[in-house]
Amino acid sequence: MTSGPEQAGPSRPRNPPRTTSRIQDITEEKPPFGSRFLTEDADVWSQNAWDHVPPPEDQGEVIANALAKQHIAPVPEEERQKYNEKPARHWDNFYKMNAGNFFRNRKWLHHEFPELLQSAEPDAGPVAIAELGCGAGNAVFPLLAANKNPQLSLYAYDYASHAVKVVQSNPLYLEPPVGTIKSAVWDLSSDSLPPDLAPNSIDIVTLVFVLSALHPREWSQAIVNIHRILKPGGLVLFRDYGRYDLTQLRFKGGRLLEDNFYIRGDKTRVYFFELDELALLFTGSLAPTAVKNAPSEVKVEEEGDESETPPHTEPSTRVQSPQASETPSPRASTPITINAETQPSSTPPPKANGTSTSKTVQSTIHPILHPLLEKDTQSPHPLFSMEQLGVDRRLIVNRKRQLKMYRVWMQGKFRKLEPKADV
Repeated sequence: MTSGPEQAGPSRPRNPPRTTSRIQDITEEKPPFGSRFLTEDADVWSQNAWDHVPPPEDQGEVIANALAKQHIAPVPEEERQKYNEKPARHWDNFYKMNAGNFFRNRKWLHHEFPELLQSAEPDAGPVAIAELGCGAGNAVFPLLAANKNPQLSLYAYDYASHAVKVVQSNPLYLEPPVGTIKSAVWDLSSDSLPPDLAPNSIDIVTLVFVLSALHPREWSQAIVNIHRILKPGGLVLFRDYGRYDLTQLRFKGGRLLEDNFYIRGDKTRVYFFELDELALLFTGSLAPTAVKNAPSEVKVEEEGDESETPPHTEPSTRVQSPQASETPSPRASTPITINAETQPSSTPPPKANGTSTSKTVQSTIHPILHPLLEKDTQSPHPLFSMEQLGVDRRLIVNRKRQLKMYRVWMQGKFRKLEPKADV
């Protein structure tokens, strides 16, 4: 984005292009260094976006008030089932209305996940990458356009048939300059593989704003499917909504399906994750406790807002790329055994004051994952090792209206564990 006219006075040096990830990894003490750190509150209106921003002191009150209002008027019990039936049709309607014009191309993924561009280098050799929940191809096509590797094979899957049609009609799909691309309809939460994809055949899976579109009872099958299609040592590149993101707090009455799980105006669903939930899903264990809070430093760059929210769209009604599908895991022919009948509480999470650590942690985790938390389930874990798990806390600024908007996203890298040799 370009800023408005400068006031008279000394000009500021232009920030260098961003070359590092925005993510504050929970295993590191310091955030990655960027172009400039916010040291004076008065500077907050000088840029469009600031990275690694800790929430303000009154954010806890803002969150509590927003959740309380949502819980007063949740989606009526008798209407919840219809929103969870055939969710693909709602994404189909979305892509019929918007085609490929809604989301910006996700070139920022090349900064966050350099493994993608490394796979596109001329001498990278045979690499297979699957984008799950491809939508209109906003992640796969920038990679295909940048590709110089003749042995790069790209796969783009979505459970919305109209989204796949949009991908298949793209000129890059019809005549890929280098490498190959194939797109097909596939439901990530199904119990079968795509007909063109064998188990243990994919090097990298991208899962960007996809898992949040699934019902919590579908998470386990999705993770098992991802594990199944990946080669041993294969990598999952993950990004999705974080707990108490601005989008979550802006939902009004009649949108709450379950705690932290909502229905949008276009009937698509969205969940807002905690770090521990993601760690449990992929590794079977809680996230490391070293650093779970954002640091006090913040950095800024001037490339513009790379969030998923398109221009002139209210965050509470915007839609993310639909969930794609994957396939069952080689180590487990059945989903991770978790109680799909467990229903989350319809009341806001309890405050931590006076509660034990275990109860506090449990209150932030969806009840469907509690068996994993308590280690009382027959689970195929560990399926993945954790190479990165972090939070992207960003302050988006509307300088004209003098508004501050706090965004929260989760990001991770998870590697499929090599099968253990029989002793």
